[in-house]
Amino acid sequence: MPESGPGTIQVEVIYALPDTVHRFKVSLAAGSSVGDAIRGCAGLEAIAALAGRPLKIGIFGQACELWDPVRPGDRIEIYRDLLADPKQARRRRAAGQAD
Repeated sequence: MPESGPGTIQVEVIYALPDTVHRFKVSLAAGSSVGDAIRGCAGLEAIAALAGRPLKIGIFGQACELWDPVRPGDRIEIYRDLLADPKQARRRRAAGQAD
């Protein structure tokens, strides 16, 4: 990763799996976007689960778009698809406790 200098910011891009966390530190020009940060992740293209699908992304847990600007120290998160609907899972648990 290049050293930061004047007009350069540092951000982190995270993609978490149940057993692994992929963490990328990226140096960008000030005024860069979330998409620029994701494109700047060396090795991200090797993650097969991300290939050919639209990304669900956020900054510190708040949904965002690829064109949104990043600020120094931002943590950009790439989200996985949910395996189960959280509302349905809660209903199943509640129904099991009612017995």
